[in-house]
Amino acid sequence: MDKKFAERFTVEWLDAWNAHDLDKILSHYAEDFEMCSPVITQLLGEPLGRLRGTKAVRDYWAKALALVPDLRFEWQATLLGVDSITLCYKGARGRMVAEVFHFDPADRIIRVEAHYAV
Repeated sequence: MDKKFAERFTVEWLDAWNAHDLDKILSHYAEDFEMCSPVITQLLGEPLGRLRGTKAVRDYWAKALALVPDLRFEWQATLLGVDSITLCYKGARGRMVAEVFHFDPADRIIRVEAHYAV
């Protein structure tokens, strides 16, 4: 994973989320990416906590943004892997979050795993 790409991705991703711009957020993702999060189970009742594809995830994120209209992410750290980046940030109500983003060779996200502090 290239450090400059990771730094640029971090800024662009956080800026898009803090602007609540779903089009900009989703511009980083492959069309059929997979999202894994315990919040999917909480908000949608999806027992496996998984969604696939931009349409399903857009609907989920739109619902989440409607529930927390003042949502802002505060960056804490960017961690590099082989073909992945982990972003650590404070999310809703200051809760610590780590999201692991796996990328394809074209630098599009193909899988995300969200983890939340207990």
